[in-house]
Amino acid sequence: MIQEQVLVGPHALTGDLHVPAGAQGLVVFAHGSGSSRHSPRNQFVANLLHGRHLGTLLFDLLSDDEGRDGANVFDIALLSQRLLQAMAWVRARTDLKRLRLGLFGASTGAAAALVAAAERPHDVAAIVSRGGRPDLAGPALAQVRAPTLLLVGALDTEVLALNRQALRELTCEARLELVPRATHLFEEAGALERVAHSAGQWLARYLGDNHAP
Repeated sequence: MIQEQVLVGPHALTGDLHVPAGAQGLVVFAHGSGSSRHSPRNQFVANLLHGRHLGTLLFDLLSDDEGRDGANVFDIALLSQRLLQAMAWVRARTDLKRLRLGLFGASTGAAAALVAAAERPHDVAAIVSRGGRPDLAGPALAQVRAPTLLLVGALDTEVLALNRQALRELTCEARLELVPRATHLFEEAGALERVAHSAGQWLARYLGDNHAP
């Protein structure tokens, strides 16, 4: 893993980049409210993706000062813009630009990922939302073209209802998958493993060799 400074507008935000040998794709993580690149749940998923020959970039969408303002973590326009700028940073690097891009969003980060994918439909090959708020993407949902997997804990009833609503608005290939006996943070035995396995299958399917341009 290499620590990088991801350039987003006037900011250089710290990110953790890991690209295994032979990687076909790169998954950019968009963390949600109250989380960061140090999230043990996202790091767990990232480690599994490395085993599937996928690179990962975990970085903080907000600076430390911005993160202290609670309004910023729900500012989907700001978060999606940061994600788009990070994608442009990836595309500008000669060592990364050949890799197909996937997005993995949690909580409000899922909405940011969907908005970014809607704005750059040719740049995003697949999306995974973990316990996300895709409903916050609003009208952008209908513009998403990348295959999208929504992972929700079966016992996370409020977020599940919001994901079902978002699924009806998505016009791309999309699937809602419930993780049995899991609540919002997937802390139950085996829940996070199920999330990582499903996310890995989905992303490897669309970022792997069989989807080479």
